[in-house]
Amino acid sequence: MSSKAALVFRVAAVAEALSWAGLLIGMFFKYVVEAGQGGVPVLGMVHGVVFAVYVLVSLSVAKPLGWRPKTLVLALLSSIPPLFTWLFEKWALRNGKLDGPGRLAHGGTGLFEVRETVAA
Repeated sequence: MSSKAALVFRVAAVAEALSWAGLLIGMFFKYVVEAGQGGVPVLGMVHGVVFAVYVLVSLSVAKPLGWRPKTLVLALLSSIPPLFTWLFEKWALRNGKLDGPGRLAHGGTGLFEVRETVAA
């Protein structure tokens, strides 16, 4: 379960960051270049939907991934500044927060953990 939860979280985090970037680009064209609406109404709605999905996904994967409340709060707070969900996702991957509590026992990635090999 934790590998599926991690994948869903990673997709939601990157999608939220990209929707933020799209909205910022649209706002640049609308307010700085003054080239009409710049897609802001559509990009704003898309970002709002993806933001809500990210929050729901973060809340739903916290238990399967074995997150402490501090990690969950960091995940939720990272949705506020632009592109921080992507940074949080990279941090969580690097620190084993996306591997789940039984990552090595249940075939998790354990990307940054040294495994001991048993000589046959």
